[in-house]
Amino acid sequence: MAALGELERSVMDLLWDHQEALTANAVRDLLALDEDSKGLAVTTVLTVLARLEKKGLVNRERGTRPHLYHPTASREEHTVGLIEDALGTAGDREAVLVRFAGAISAGDAAALLRVLAAREDRDTALPAGA
Repeated sequence: MAALGELERSVMDLLWDHQEALTANAVRDLLALDEDSKGLAVTTVLTVLARLEKKGLVNRERGTRPHLYHPTASREEHTVGLIEDALGTAGDREAVLVRFAGAISAGDAAALLRVLAAREDRDTALPAGA
């Protein structure tokens, strides 16, 4: 899973936040609403979108003019991919998970426990051999 630079992250956040695909001009206009991104040229936005497409994070609809861009996965799916990549590089996955569990908030820990309990309930409800 590819790491994102600051501008790439801003573009992805816009694409994730919008239900519809966006043109490069629309992305530039929406970025211009952010004080830190004012004055970006559309060519800069196109370069960022091309990089994101090369990283597999964005699809470009070539059948339209101007081209439309949309994310290949949700923000949540992307985050899961980053976590899986991080775990994949760990020599001791359990140690990483223990440290992670110790570092998250009580609310996040409770949410994780609920998810794991639901998974266990689902797994035990499956018939043998399924």
